[in-house]
Amino acid sequence: MQIDVDILFTWGAVSKKYQKDEIIFYEDDNALFYYQIIEGSVKMFSANEDGKEFTQGVFEKGCSFGEPPLFIDEIYPSTSIAVEDSVIIKISKEKFLTIIEEYPDINKRFMQLLALRVYRKTLTNKNIVNQKPEHRIIAFLIDYKQKNSIASTIKIQIPYTRQEIADFTGLRVETVIRTLTQMKKTNKVEINN
Repeated sequence: MQIDVDILFTWGAVSKKYQKDEIIFYEDDNALFYYQIIEGSVKMFSANEDGKEFTQGVFEKGCSFGEPPLFIDEIYPSTSIAVEDSVIIKISKEKFLTIIEEYPDINKRFMQLLALRVYRKTLTNKNIVNQKPEHRIIAFLIDYKQKNSIASTIKIQIPYTRQEIADFTGLRVETVIRTLTQMKKTNKVEINN
């Protein structure tokens, strides 16, 4: 979701440049700011003690990220990192919540955004918990097309590596490679280079 930048700057927002791979906030940090991407992209992920990552989401220009804990006074449940050089607006939690109160249309759009994220997260969890690797990968590919308003019948190139697909689906990269190879043999995917 995108709040008009003029509104954000009027209420005291600042913009900051982040270099590729620069951390924006860490898991377990106090949630103190609303973030909105002006340029670039951001990945939110969780990692276990062994360093295995699970990608919670990738957010691009015009998107906001990390909002849920602002509403419930919780810490950030995952880490956010700039995927590429990025410019991000941030505004304090207090001012953000005031904007939500002052602008009912923004409030309504946030409720819809949060409901959509909860719905998609539920579908993702369902696919991870209940399904075999091929189903998880297919669900990820379908979700990618839906998020980008691409018809399921249209063939497109997915801009993620096998490692990134593994991070999104909770699979090991070896399992993704093996499963994609099988899917290629049955013409479910096409692999170039």
